[in-house]
Amino acid sequence: MTNVREIRLKSRPSGLPTADNFELASVELTAPGAGEVQVKNLWMTVDPYMRGRMNDVKSYAPPFQLGKTMDGGAIGEVTATNDPSLKVGDLVQSGFGWREGFNAPAKALQKLDPRGLPVQAFLGAAGMPGLTAYAGLLKVAALKDGDVVFVSGAAGAVGSMVCQIAKAKGHTVIGSAGGAEKVAFLKQIGVDHVIDYKAQKDLNAALAAAAPDGIDVYFDNVGGDHLEAALNSAKLFARFAICGMISIYNATKPEPGPTNLAQLIGKNIRMEGFIVSHHFGMMPQYIADLSTWVAEGKVTWKETIFEGIEKAPEAFIGLFKGENLGKMLVKLG
Repeated sequence: MTNVREIRLKSRPSGLPTADNFELASVELTAPGAGEVQVKNLWMTVDPYMRGRMNDVKSYAPPFQLGKTMDGGAIGEVTATNDPSLKVGDLVQSGFGWREGFNAPAKALQKLDPRGLPVQAFLGAAGMPGLTAYAGLLKVAALKDGDVVFVSGAAGAVGSMVCQIAKAKGHTVIGSAGGAEKVAFLKQIGVDHVIDYKAQKDLNAALAAAAPDGIDVYFDNVGGDHLEAALNSAKLFARFAICGMISIYNATKPEPGPTNLAQLIGKNIRMEGFIVSHHFGMMPQYIADLSTWVAEGKVTWKETIFEGIEKAPEAFIGLFKGENLGKMLVKLG
């Protein structure tokens, strides 16, 4: 038997989550049963969408249950096996994050071939966030030659990949992020115009100055005033890919929407929300393209890493305070 620690949802938050909403618990793992393997997690991810799962409401992902272990993306190593499809030492990807180890059916896991990449990249640039950027930009926003692209949350796990994919394809990119460190990173990866929204008194004016002829594509991770500014600067037939609206995830009452939605009509703007799980079929092509871009030096990524399962709540809360540069991860192994 093996003792492992895990994070459970203790209470449902109102507004920004606090440490009191989580509890650290220990469990004993028995030997894996027939068709099962035992996995030691090496890395786990925390993502903004998990905030919605802390509420007891129906959504595209089921809510976390009180008193139960939370879950999310993780990379681990098989330490015991009772299934011929996986052997001890194999790396696997799973949805069993927020815990140091677990038993699960082998068929619930995906064997991982790192292909020379750091294993944790498959929770970020080479995983769900990267595919979100790729599918949202190329399929949902239907990127085409000559487009000017505006990205909010541009220094985050998804936004930074959107910026780099657009640059790899030869586009002018405007990125919005908060703080000098994030601004410097965006300039380093080649973003043409960087807006520090924390330093700007008028986001509409800042975007208009960066894109005097307007924007063709808006990739939205933030919502709120960023969406309003994008509507004001949109060209005729602009396309908006709505990936997230982190500005409202911790709201305790309904936030006012953009006051200029009528721009959708006169400018013939197409605005489409999307969930990456509907685009998993694009993953093989994405990994092929990513490998090429990395080899050509066109794509890189940053990670913000917390160490230890006990730090997972702190890492998660940090997402909503803008404490991550690139992908927020928790190192477990």
